[in-house]
Amino acid sequence: MASNYPPVLEELIVGLRRLPGVGARTAERLALSFTGWPADDLRNFGALLAAIPERLRFCTGCGNFAEAETCPICADPHRQRDVICIVEQAIQIPAIEKTGCYRGLYHVLGGRLEPLADKGPETLRLAELRTRLAAGGVREIILAVSSDVEGEATAAWLAHEFRAAGLSVSRLAAGLPVGADLGYADAATLAAALNSRRRLE
Repeated sequence: MASNYPPVLEELIVGLRRLPGVGARTAERLALSFTGWPADDLRNFGALLAAIPERLRFCTGCGNFAEAETCPICADPHRQRDVICIVEQAIQIPAIEKTGCYRGLYHVLGGRLEPLADKGPETLRLAELRTRLAAGGVREIILAVSSDVEGEATAAWLAHEFRAAGLSVSRLAAGLPVGADLGYADAATLAAALNSRRRLE
């Protein structure tokens, strides 16, 4: 079947379809919307996309997105340094920050336990976490992983692993529906979950 659009638009539509949650119709609408942008805006937008590999990195402390060696959260002297909130991916940190009720630090696991996909503890950023904990000063870790089957398994494994070190281990509780992806929860839901966290026994 003949293409309805010039090759440059067809290629853009294909590229946009790689974004999560973007189907064929949405990709087409987005691509066509770019045709109405001023040329300078398009160049600036393209330059931003092209700069991602050079400018974006991961914080050496927690694994969050950063443009310097450490992210703004780790570099902030006013953050509580005795509490670490453990998340699966860096994209989940902004969601928690929007609640405004957490002032501690973070640690990004880089995934979760998924035995069926051959993703065991060795695939997570646990060595970096152990190094941070060995430095002392941490009294509590909050497990802010998703509430689906893999997330619950990850939380149970982490609780068993680090409770033995004498740390207080808590888990996000009320507000998060079972099976929900933490990255899509709104600020009010996450605030309730943080304030209602429970200790894992």
